[in-house]
Formats: sequence, C-alpha cells, structure tokens
Amino acid sequence: MGTSRGLKICCGVTAIFIVMIAIIFTILAFTVFKPKDPEITIYPQCLGNIGFGLGGISNLSTANVNVSVAMIVAIDNRNYGSFKFKNATAFVNYRGDVVGTVPIEQARVPAHGKLNISTVAAFMMDRLIANASFWADVLAGSVNLSTDATMHGKVTMFKVLKIQASVPSRCDITLFIQSQSVESICKTKIKL
Repeated sequence: MGTSRGLKICCGVTAIFIVMIAIIFTILAFTVFKPKDPEITIYPQCLGNIGFGLGGISNLSTANVNVSVAMIVAIDNRNYGSFKFKNATAFVNYRGDVVGTVPIEQARVPAHGKLNISTVAAFMMDRLIANASFWADVLAGSVNLSTDATMHGKVTMFKVLKIQASVPSRCDITLFIQSQSVESICKTKIKL
C-alpha cells in the first residue's frame, strides 16, 4: 500500500514538473526566442566604372550608359540564431522600372552579430534617363529609388535546431542632388 501511494506522488510531481517545463519553453518561444526582423542599412561608397556604349554610328538610338556604385550592405541580426543565406540579387527600381541590380554573395550572419557585405550596384542609366519623370525629379532636387531582395537560407539555433527561412527586404533610397547625399530606409520581415 505504501509503494502505491509513493508511486502516485512521484507520478504527480513528475507530471507537474513536465507541465511547468512546457509552460516555460512556450513562454520563452513567444518572447525571448521570437524571431526579430534583422536591420539592414545600405551605405553607398563611390561612383565608378562609368561605361558608354553606342549601337553603331548610324544607330544612335541604341546608345547606353552603365554606372557602377560600390556599396556596403550592413546586416544587424538581433536574433538568438545565426542566419546563413544563399546568393541573392537585389533589384533597383525607379517608378516601377528595374534600373539596376545588386548581387549579394552568400554569407552567415552570427547570432546577435553584424555583417558588412561589400558589393557593387550596376545601374542601367539608359533605362533611368528614359523614364519621363527622371529629369523632373533631378530638377526638384531628389531621386527616389527602391530595392527589393529576398534572401533564402537557414536559421540555426543553439547549433542544433535548423529552420528554413527567407528574409524579404525592401529599401527606399533617396538621392539628394544638391547635397550629394543618400538616405536609405530598409524594411525586412523574417519568414520561417
């Protein structure tokens, strides 16, 4: 009879302990370990590799101008897990038209860490200049661009748990003509 009572007490204490552990893990999952969106900032560095091309002397309508801008993409991971992503391409848009591309090489952003990625944005100036609003924006003093990119990869927590994730990013970039400065505001949303 004493053994049966001791077994019931042991099972009851074990059940209460398991429920408490489950509650603690649930609270941690929805608070401390909840995925936070990374902060992405773009820092243009310098203008370079300006190239002019003509479609031939007789066909000046196919003239094109390409410009490269060196930049640093800074990623601040505020999560408890690291994020390893594959190669990606960001597309630079001006009023709905793609006017440039930015290759982003694969990398690993450590948990609670920062990563700076050096890259080069290649602008197709002929597409930008062909837009009817471009010169009006230049004369107004600022040109608004946006970039869209999605980085696919894996989130690793505690070197054990690996989850597929994607991080779509949209940056609004304003080029101020008079001061020759740039302002960028990026928004990201992690998807598991």
